[in-house]
Amino acid sequence: MDINWLKDFEALVAQKNFSRAAEERNVSQPAFSRRIRSLEEDVGAQLINRQTLPLSLTPAGEVFLSQARIMLRTYQETLDRCQAMEAASENTLRFATSQSLYMTHYKSLIAPLVEERGLDIDLNSTSWSADQFVSALQQRYCDVILTYWHPSMDFLSPLDAAHCEFITLAKDDFLPVSCANSTGEARFSLMRENKKPVPLLSYGSVSALRSVQDHILRQQLPSPRTLEVNQNALAIGIKAMITEGFGMGWLPRRLCGGEIDNGSFVLAGDARYQTQLEVRLYRDAQNDKPTLQKIWNKLHAQ
Repeated sequence: MDINWLKDFEALVAQKNFSRAAEERNVSQPAFSRRIRSLEEDVGAQLINRQTLPLSLTPAGEVFLSQARIMLRTYQETLDRCQAMEAASENTLRFATSQSLYMTHYKSLIAPLVEERGLDIDLNSTSWSADQFVSALQQRYCDVILTYWHPSMDFLSPLDAAHCEFITLAKDDFLPVSCANSTGEARFSLMRENKKPVPLLSYGSVSALRSVQDHILRQQLPSPRTLEVNQNALAIGIKAMITEGFGMGWLPRRLCGGEIDNGSFVLAGDARYQTQLEVRLYRDAQNDKPTLQKIWNKLHAQ
């Protein structure tokens, strides 16, 4: 099966039109149609219902679409990892973390040390799902991961069973916050008697912080009435939605401390709705790269 056929199929699903999909894929329509036919022959099932306008998927096409997206993602991740490993030298530390940690704890704890030691850092992975950080470290796609840790984060448990060690660099409060109303109170609060459910800006299922948010809500009896109005994989995205007044959500204090201090953000719940996160740096203990050892020893001594 040609990987380009999968890309053609994905384009056709998005465009729902052979001409537009062929244009997007930069091939003629007859050639594009032949490639889709070849894909269906290789799969052994009709994937596209050509009798509908716009085009639609057959039941087999619906099943194949989800698997095709997994195959394309896996293919691209494999290319990225191979290229990264080829390009990486012994003097380059391959670093992986989320966008919120890049902007907070990495910037304050790691970046000054990198500049002081003159190390080469390869930064990536802000859009990875939580489990991808673990697999990347285990497969040596990266040398270290900087991540939040909380007892509810089951996805990190494989690291404890493998040859991995960590340093706890800092701790951060995980807080329910809302934008302020005209009187300086929380526009959305878990503490008030609300006739309607409180709009919740939630983390998506692939986010490392989703399990912490769900853990906090499960601890409350009775559970507060919330209505999930949006999901976002990144804390930065949730912060932006809170700022615009779409609802309340949980954020690390380091990411929203300035807004709390100036009054534009207000706590949406008391201590029952708050917890503490650790900021951990993980590495494979068998990774003997000299650059990694230098920065690890320095951080361990702090």
